[in-house]
Amino acid sequence: QVQLAESGGGSVQAGGSLRLSCVTSGFTYSNYYMGWLRQTPGKQREGVAAIDNEGGTTYANSVKGRFTISVDNAKNTLYLQMADLQPGDTAMYYCAAYYSAVVPGSMDLLRDFGYCGQGTQVTVSS
Repeated sequence: QVQLAESGGGSVQAGGSLRLSCVTSGFTYSNYYMGWLRQTPGKQREGVAAIDNEGGTTYANSVKGRFTISVDNAKNTLYLQMADLQPGDTAMYYCAAYYSAVVPGSMDLLRDFGYCGQGTQVTVSS
């Protein structure tokens, strides 16, 4: 059973940094496309960053150069390092995993069909 547990959210001022963590269990990274999504009230969930099983990364334009996604296979943990946070980054952040052994993953497939955790709130004040 795929399980994802996020942590690391909080409240910071603009320009600050946070690192989100997602401890996973129940699956093998080699068969999954992993990433982070975020959602604010009244808006559709959007992809933030993703990583494939070869270490290739994809970022939303709004976070390029500020956010870094990484994975520690030994710890079964996915990370999202966020720097220079802005009020527009305020959202609930979700760790997500999409089974990609049959159809290669993408940010859209991750958002629409991926398993998600419960989320961790990030609030950035100006």
